[in-house]
Amino acid sequence: MNQLQKYTWLIDTIRRAGKISHKDLSEKWERHKELSDCRPLHRATFNRWRDAIFEQFGIIIDCQKVGGYLYFIANPEDIDEDKLKKWMLDSFAVGNVIGENLSLKGRILVEEIPSGREHLTMILNAMKENLTVNITYRPFKKSHSYTFPIEPYCVKLFENRWYVLAHNIRYDDERLYGLDRIESVELSGTTYKLPKDFDAEDYFSSSYGIVIGTGEKPEKIVIRANEIHKHYLMSLPLHHSQRLIEDSGEYADFELFLAPTYDFVMKLLQVGSMVEVLHPPHLRKTMKGWINDMYNLYKND
Repeated sequence: MNQLQKYTWLIDTIRRAGKISHKDLSEKWERHKELSDCRPLHRATFNRWRDAIFEQFGIIIDCQKVGGYLYFIANPEDIDEDKLKKWMLDSFAVGNVIGENLSLKGRILVEEIPSGREHLTMILNAMKENLTVNITYRPFKKSHSYTFPIEPYCVKLFENRWYVLAHNIRYDDERLYGLDRIESVELSGTTYKLPKDFDAEDYFSSSYGIVIGTGEKPEKIVIRANEIHKHYLMSLPLHHSQRLIEDSGEYADFELFLAPTYDFVMKLLQVGSMVEVLHPPHLRKTMKGWINDMYNLYKND
């Protein structure tokens, strides 16, 4: 088990407990033999981890001395309001839980993820040092690959695939590349300057996923989910702009503000008749066209 896993175990255990004594922490640590080899969590080790957690994550593990020396997260908002930090800690926490229960490996099912994560480390290093990279890339529709230089601006995880948004030097524009389609990455000795006004979150704020540069403009979209699917949209919104307009019981209407790109249309088609586009008319027409094409595939059966 590496140090990062140990730190995230400690953060997650204290978060879930709210407040906890060192004695109880040590007992929890010792009970999980997959993590601790049945060894207690010594106070000196605990204090080293506290210091390291503050240095690496900015998370403060404080001690309430009144009522019996209880430890707690003093700045939970730094986790809850930082999406990347929360995602990382939650991911490690899930990994720790699964690691504690490897005896159930035949009963814990996961998906194969073509993430291309073997290239992620080098691209992140390039971003950190503002270095241009040469990538060998093979698009899905091409029979051969291409090698060219890019300036990586940011990375984005979407539907179990990693993508890098980069400035394509040859064409002088921003393009998105799937890491699972990158065959090789090579750091160059050339540096670049990230545009001062570039904000990764703002760049994708009006997008559903990763389709960009196709001409669609952000607009108000209203969809209606039936009695079954409305609960899924309430618990996991399609987009950060989503808001509930009306819940009649039999259905619920939601408003979103985004560009109705191809990947958004595909997401709506995934749930079939459980979601209906009410507005705008041109998106209804697009949906109707796709549904008609699907009907034609099966109408002769």
